[in-house]
Amino acid sequence: MLEVSNLHAQYGQSRILHGVDLTIPAGEIVSLVGRNGVGRSTTLKAIVGLVQTSEGSVRVSGTELRGKRTFEIIRNGIGYVPEERDVFHNLTVEENLLLGVRKPRTGTRAWTVGEMFEFFPGLERRRLSLAGTLSGGEQQMLTLCRSLLGNPAILLIDEPTEGLAPLIVERLVEVIREIRNRGVTILLVEQKMTIALSISDRVDVMGYGRIVFSGPPAELQDNRDVQRRWLEVSDAA
Repeated sequence: MLEVSNLHAQYGQSRILHGVDLTIPAGEIVSLVGRNGVGRSTTLKAIVGLVQTSEGSVRVSGTELRGKRTFEIIRNGIGYVPEERDVFHNLTVEENLLLGVRKPRTGTRAWTVGEMFEFFPGLERRRLSLAGTLSGGEQQMLTLCRSLLGNPAILLIDEPTEGLAPLIVERLVEVIREIRNRGVTILLVEQKMTIALSISDRVDVMGYGRIVFSGPPAELQDNRDVQRRWLEVSDAA
């Protein structure tokens, strides 16, 4: 479904990605983990065209997307949920959601605003509230739902649980599983190793702007060398 090959990216003169290779099979959850600053979030931004890339390939179902503008990439079936929780603060919750609505892909059933409220009843209770008045957790929910209403085939999610209360984290994890069960492929950047290991079909470890390990969660749990070299030992336990 998503194939990234030899992807190089930089901010100005600062090169961040040094030949990233990863493949996300259709219908799977793949988590991208690693220490802070190794290029995980930059990888997502490079895929959707928000960061300058100098070489490599980004393909969705065989279609080359590298070099296209972000809105063109999104139209090819990729949704992006940024860590920054980019909501339209002066619009209501419902207006934010409606801005995300796009026609479904051929042969798929469209997500609806009603389903988003079923996922997160708290958003329905605040549907007429300005998004800028929501808590951080509510804004994270809203951003995820708005992206999902675009009916993507692939959803890139950046640090969805960062700074959230445990109960909200638990619900977000449940929703991510439900999204995958509806056939959406997910690439997840997640700092909490317990979540990444429990939710993923495969875990890719990043170090120094490239993938240094790729395998099922159980294999990463058993690989003490990778844990010591590329991850915090306490987080990988």
